[in-house]
Amino acid sequence: MTPVSNRQIPPKEFDVERRQRLEQMIQIAREAGDMIRQAREAQDFSHQYKGGDELVTEVDVAVDRHIAAAIDHHFPGEAKLTEELAPDRSQLTEKGPLWIVDPIDGTVNFAYGHAHVAVSIAWAIEGEVQIGIVYAPFLDELFTAVRGEGAELNGQSITCSTADSLERSLVATGFPYARDKRAPLIRRLNHVVHHCRDIRRNGSAALDLCHVGCGRLDAYYESVSPWDFAAGLLIAREAGARTGHLYACPDGIPEELYGENLLVAAPAIHQALGDVVRAADAGKRLELD
Repeated sequence: MTPVSNRQIPPKEFDVERRQRLEQMIQIAREAGDMIRQAREAQDFSHQYKGGDELVTEVDVAVDRHIAAAIDHHFPGEAKLTEELAPDRSQLTEKGPLWIVDPIDGTVNFAYGHAHVAVSIAWAIEGEVQIGIVYAPFLDELFTAVRGEGAELNGQSITCSTADSLERSLVATGFPYARDKRAPLIRRLNHVVHHCRDIRRNGSAALDLCHVGCGRLDAYYESVSPWDFAAGLLIAREAGARTGHLYACPDGIPEELYGENLLVAAPAIHQALGDVVRAADAGKRLELD
């Protein structure tokens, strides 16, 4: 298939192209999910570490390779940014189509037998994500979104929560594997947990974003890599959540693919949560009502 651009073909034809790609992406994600389930059942995979702290298994690599091969087969010549095999982030600034893939989002959960594990596949053109797929194989939940067409869970439309009070909101976040980077995030956590209903740390950014989209969470904030959030961010936004960043994004990197200081929430609490997190970053004292 010839690489496409929404600036090169008429809008109606582009919509047809996206729907065709969506169906193919769903098939690829489900195949990857089958591989993940079978590997969990077999329990014969190795455990290694990259960067000294981050767990990676041979299943991560095998699934990444399978997804890359499927993309090459169906959409030859299109660039890929994948966590294990092609993590070169310089591709974020390149023109044309780009696939952003996390073969297993939630590797620690996968290795320890938890259910919050997902395959995340996004397709973007010139920094704008057009299609997002997040599949949770142990829950058999498939989240999908096409830009401008809403978001779905297992074929049914989803919408974010109508939360209008941070004090009654459920907020998710996460932490890096490097322990020396956690201190400022603990300060953030201390501020947020004193201003919201409760905190969740589920271990999969892709699913956290989807759960904001379907109302299981009211908000999510974290700094993550492009493959962790590209698909989930589109799903949350298409479900009505307000998406953005705590601080201005740097020039030259598409905002939709910039993962530092993400903040995604029900629209009415987005500003309030951002204010709390920024106050923590500024070293302000925790003030309770």
